[in-house]
Amino acid sequence: QVQLVESGGGLVQAGGSLRLSCAASGRTFSNYGMGWFRQAPGKEREFVAAINWNGANTDYARSVKGRFTISRDNAKNTVYLQMSSLKPEDTAVYYCGASEYTIVVVNTNQYNYWGQGTQVTVSS
Repeated sequence: QVQLVESGGGLVQAGGSLRLSCAASGRTFSNYGMGWFRQAPGKEREFVAAINWNGANTDYARSVKGRFTISRDNAKNTVYLQMSSLKPEDTAVYYCGASEYTIVVVNTNQYNYWGQGTQVTVSS
C-alpha cells in the first residue's frame, strides 16, 4: 500500500502562484510514476501533469503547459506541482496519484493509489 497526503492548496488571486506537495509513504517511492489530477464541481477528474520514476520525463495537459511544473524528490518521497499564472478555471480539488507504471502515465485508470485531495481556489 502507498499512502499519499497532499498539501499546499488555498485561495489565491488570478495571476498568483501556489506550490502543491504530495508526501508518499508505505512503499519505495521511486518504484512509482506520479501524477497530479484535478476535479472541478460537476466535472470528471482530469489529467494535469505526470512524471516518471526518476523525474527525467514529464507531461502536461495543454491547459496548464507553460504555467505548471511537476517535479519530484525521491529522497523526500515527495512530488510537487508548482502552479503559476493561475486562472479562475484552475479552481478545483487537486489529487496526487501513484502508478505502478514507472513511466509517465496520463490515464486516470492506470493509477493505483490516490490522496485525499487539496482545494485550490483562484479568484478573479
